[in-house]
Amino acid sequence: MATEAEVIAPASNDGSRGCCKSGPGYATPLAAMSGPSEKLIYVTAVYNGTGREKPDYLATVDVDPNSPTYSSVIHRLPMPFVGDELHHSGWNSCSSCHGDASADRRYLVLPSLISGRIYAIDTKADPRAPSLYKYVDPNEIAEKTGMAYPHTAHCLATGEILVSCLGDKEGNAKGNGWEKEGHSPLFGYDFWYQPRHKTMISTSWGAPKAFTKGFDLQDVANGLYGSHLHVYNWPGGEMKQLIDLGETGMLPLEIRFLHDPSKDTGFVGAALSSNMIRFFKNSDDTWSHEVVISVKPLKVENWFLPEMPGLITDFLISLDDRFVYFVNWLHGDLRQYNIEDPKKPVLTGQIWLGGLLQKGSPVKAVREDGTTYQFDVPQIKGKSLRGGPQMIQLSLDGKRLYATNSLFSAWDRQFYPELMDKGSHIIQIDVDTEKGGLSINPDFFVDFGDEPEGPALAHEMRYPGGDCTSDIWI
Repeated sequence: MATEAEVIAPASNDGSRGCCKSGPGYATPLAAMSGPSEKLIYVTAVYNGTGREKPDYLATVDVDPNSPTYSSVIHRLPMPFVGDELHHSGWNSCSSCHGDASADRRYLVLPSLISGRIYAIDTKADPRAPSLYKYVDPNEIAEKTGMAYPHTAHCLATGEILVSCLGDKEGNAKGNGWEKEGHSPLFGYDFWYQPRHKTMISTSWGAPKAFTKGFDLQDVANGLYGSHLHVYNWPGGEMKQLIDLGETGMLPLEIRFLHDPSKDTGFVGAALSSNMIRFFKNSDDTWSHEVVISVKPLKVENWFLPEMPGLITDFLISLDDRFVYFVNWLHGDLRQYNIEDPKKPVLTGQIWLGGLLQKGSPVKAVREDGTTYQFDVPQIKGKSLRGGPQMIQLSLDGKRLYATNSLFSAWDRQFYPELMDKGSHIIQIDVDTEKGGLSINPDFFVDFGDEPEGPALAHEMRYPGGDCTSDIWI
């Protein structure tokens, strides 16, 4: 079921596939929580769409509070081409290969959403200064698979790499590129697999010809955006169920099963509907869903619509499956929910980290009585927070969250045009994992507005040793 556009060969030192205790990652999610604290983060940084004719790059950020270069970019690896739009990333090998002594977490896989290239970055020789190992040309991918617009990359226990794609080179929605013939999804985007339940589920963003030009509600009405989950037999690749989320699940983006590989439930964030949806397996091996968290749209003034959705664009689950964290990119808040009962999440933390409704913005929220209000957003190191919280990453022990603020260059330009001139930033949020709660770390602020080649857009983050959104356990 691996993609035909395979990035690199199965990760091994000698070409063999062993089976013992010294593979990459951790034996269990709970074991990962006892892993070392993060020292570095790799961040995709984008110039595509900003008006700067510069190549996108992979930034290495120092997140070690004991380091003299803490809270700064210490290395930049530019790609060899202009116009890529680096977006998400994944590893050639992760905890799904923990039992394979020959596997080695060495290459960070970087699909380019616009150009269609897929890069493999060598992080082993010098983790503080990664280097380009190789790339797959988009023409080769199109010739072999008919696909373009690669998005999510996940490593498999076999040592192969699975990459989802969002359409063909003309920008039409078209499958993912790895499913069996006749089993293509309506739209492609993210995916997660749970081998013990022989299931993989993928989500739906939209047709590239729609989302690459910015967001238009008419494109939703014209059927160019998705509202379905696609349930596949794993690893066979046959679609066994199509779940229609309807109006409660418009633009389902990120998806995660619970980390415990025995669990048969997980969550998906529906961006436009601003709902967190739980999916779960029934006794007859079919799958169902229910809305468990709903972010109500806010009445607003001085915006192009009378109501503003939260726009849930990213979420993650702590490695002990106790908490879910998600962002509302437009409203500007980050939330923490206790999910020890996945059917009934409980709000335990909320913090405002930007958004269109922060004080000083021309946009205001309107109460039922007609009065208006905005949200207090603190400064960090004297800098105002720009845009809204977007991609998030959690430390292995669950005590530190990192957040960037760029979604996708065309949508950044539309909703937060100041990012084009001022660039992105990364902030850190301290997490109370006992009582619940979130607070900003006042000593951490990485300003991509100060980059040597001009302001850049920071998107997804990865730790060299894996994290709760890269690693899957089997």
